[in-house]
Amino acid sequence: MILSDSAILASIDKGDILIEPFKRECLGTNSYDVHLGKYLATYKNRVLDARAHNEIEEMVIPEDGLVLSPGVLYLGVTEEYTETHAHVPFLEGKSSVGRLGIDIHATAGKGDVGFCNTWTLEISCTQPVRVYAGMPIGQLIYFAVEGDIDNPYHQKKNAKYNEKTMKPVESMMWRNKF
Repeated sequence: MILSDSAILASIDKGDILIEPFKRECLGTNSYDVHLGKYLATYKNRVLDARAHNEIEEMVIPEDGLVLSPGVLYLGVTEEYTETHAHVPFLEGKSSVGRLGIDIHATAGKGDVGFCNTWTLEISCTQPVRVYAGMPIGQLIYFAVEGDIDNPYHQKKNAKYNEKTMKPVESMMWRNKF
C-alpha cells in the first residue's frame, strides 16, 4: 500500500518520516518531490572495477546550469535529507525529467526502512541536457511495511551508506566480499 498525502503528513507528525527541508507545496497526492542538489560527481576512470574503490571527481553545478552528456554516469544528490523509520521509501523520476531524456537511477530506487540520508542519484541522459541545482528531479513514494523491523538500515553494522552527506557517494561495492 502506498501512503497518501495525508498519511505522509501523519507519518511526519509521528516522526516516522523526516524530510529536511520540508515544503508543503512539494507534497503530491501520494508522493513528495525532491530536488537536485548542487553537487555532481563523475568517476575518474572510464573503466570501473567492482572490486576496487573507484574514485570520483566532484563538481558544483553553476547558477547557469550544467550540460550533461550521454554516455557519462553522473552521481547527483538530493537537496533533501530524509529519514524513514516505518515505511519503505522508493525514489522515482518525475515524468517531466524523463521527458527530457534523464534517468535518475540505474537500479537503486528502493530505500530501506531506517535509511537516514540524502539520496545519491545515478544520472544518465539520452542526449545533451542542461540541469540546474534546485530543479525537481524525483519523487519519494512510501510503502507500508507488514511486520516488525528487526534490523533497520541505520543500525546495520555493514551498512555502506550511513555516513550523513550532502554530496553524492560513489559505489561501495568494493566493501563486499566476493
